Amino acid sequence: MQLEFFPSRTLALYIARMFAVRIVAVLLMLVLVLQMLDLLSESGKVLAAPGNGQGELLTYVSLRIPQLISRFLPYSVLLATIITLMTLNQNSEVIAMKAAGLSAHQVLAPLFLVAAVTSAVTFGFNERVVTRSTSTLKAWQNVEYGPIPQESGTKANVWLQDGPNILFARVVAGEGKAMHMTGVSWYRRDPTGMVTEIVTAPSAAYANPGWTFRSPVLFDVQSARKSALGRDEVYAKSVEPVQVLISRVDADAESLTQLNTSLSAIREAGFRTTELEGKWWHKLSGPLSALLMPLLGAVAAFGLARSGHLFVRAVIGMALGFAYFVFDNAALAMGNFGAYPPFLAAWAPFVLFLLIGETVLIRTEE
Repeated sequence: MQLEFFPSRTLALYIARMFAVRIVAVLLMLVLVLQMLDLLSESGKVLAAPGNGQGELLTYVSLRIPQLISRFLPYSVLLATIITLMTLNQNSEVIAMKAAGLSAHQVLAPLFLVAAVTSAVTFGFNERVVTRSTSTLKAWQNVEYGPIPQESGTKANVWLQDGPNILFARVVAGEGKAMHMTGVSWYRRDPTGMVTEIVTAPSAAYANPGWTFRSPVLFDVQSARKSALGRDEVYAKSVEPVQVLISRVDADAESLTQLNTSLSAIREAGFRTTELEGKWWHKLSGPLSALLMPLLGAVAAFGLARSGHLFVRAVIGMALGFAYFVFDNAALAMGNFGAYPPFLAAWAPFVLFLLIGETVLIRTEE
């Protein structure tokens, strides 16, 4: 029986159902509380936009909830693990299972199964729902909760380097040669960095090379004179669409395939991709954090409940779980700075805490 992962189908279903119910309950509690707090802080900004009302608040909630679910589902699995194992321990059910010949890993096997399903669901949810809601919400926030931009891939307030000069666009949309800008300004600077001319236009399109300003207006800083040029002109000839792509790539708002396409384009242009590569790998390792939680919280399952140490064990399990999230964020940040390779930054916390959890479980219970 020691070699069977699920020696009792009835017992496995009992523990798995208990664990799954608690995951859903904890997740609902966290999301509802956090969504109310978030709505209190953002409702004023949403309603400040002309024409916004209750419908826009509901739209904001519908876009924000997927982000909260994705972010706090691993925490919910951790807390559900602690609650489930404490309940089983207090009712002496763990003692009964071990007396029947089950090992610690067999006791935890149903939790691992539910956690694995949770990780798979989280990955699919992130790819299909969270990325889209994040992209829409950020585009909406960029226009200060005004009319939601219909075109995908928009970015607001983009600053680009054109040699010594600066190109600014209030909104950038489109891809490749079809990319276009609205509310554009081009700042000519002298060798000392002082602005000498400002050219503004309502819109600009990619001219390969440069950007065609439509109906541009020239402002001479020295004479303080403004004059309409009367014809379309090309400016910022060193600015390529790939630079705009780099400035607006948001790993949280792109799926794996979309992010992979962005990475290929950036590599071809010869720019650094370390930060985005780390986030690409983290899209795979992040959902697997739910699989670690039963192992890190397993310390709450064993030991006599009447010894008075059950609460201490629960705190230790919770501390291990939260330490993983802290280390995961720190490793990803170090990877963004180039201190770690992207692959190591994304996977090192998972492997490290997997080994820590297994070591604690084997040395104390096996």
